[in-house]
Amino acid sequence: MNPRFDIIAARVPQGARVLDLGCGTGALLAHLRDTRGCSVQGIEIDPDKVVACARRGVDVLQLDLEQGLAMFADASFDLVLMIDSLPNLRHTEAALREAARVGRSGIATFANFAYWRIRLRVLSGRLPVTEELPYEWYDTPNLRVATFADFAVLAAKCGLRVHDALGVEAGREVRRLPNLLASEAMFVFSAA
Repeated sequence: MNPRFDIIAARVPQGARVLDLGCGTGALLAHLRDTRGCSVQGIEIDPDKVVACARRGVDVLQLDLEQGLAMFADASFDLVLMIDSLPNLRHTEAALREAARVGRSGIATFANFAYWRIRLRVLSGRLPVTEELPYEWYDTPNLRVATFADFAVLAAKCGLRVHDALGVEAGREVRRLPNLLASEAMFVFSAA
């Protein structure tokens, strides 16, 4: 079990209708279904991960997030998750706006490129390979990297309201200096 699942689950209302954009193998959705009584729906592009979702009993649609979420009405979900999916999207702003449109609120997470260990690795002249960024620069699926501080700028540009901002490091919440001390950034947001 991924320790950050509990950090995310603590922000998910009991019985919520949850949509996960880029749900991977569906492990988080299965956790929310089983521990929080949530009604869950995933969207994933990778066919092998779609099969893994089905094996977990998680409803999943095989879709490309770049095409938008037109099949969902406004506010059709209580919560939309974007767990590590933002760095893989070309049209990040559009995806965030769509998440805020179809969900009453959202949670976004991504690897924090300003984390002190990553900064140290860059200072040594190499791009980092970490648990949060587990790829070499030449074979990464990430189109971009971001820092904790960057999301506030993006949220404002997209007309989103940030309700909570925290870092995550080694399965613990980081509230003090998260841009420096957290390997992952987490934001709870909604349309303004």
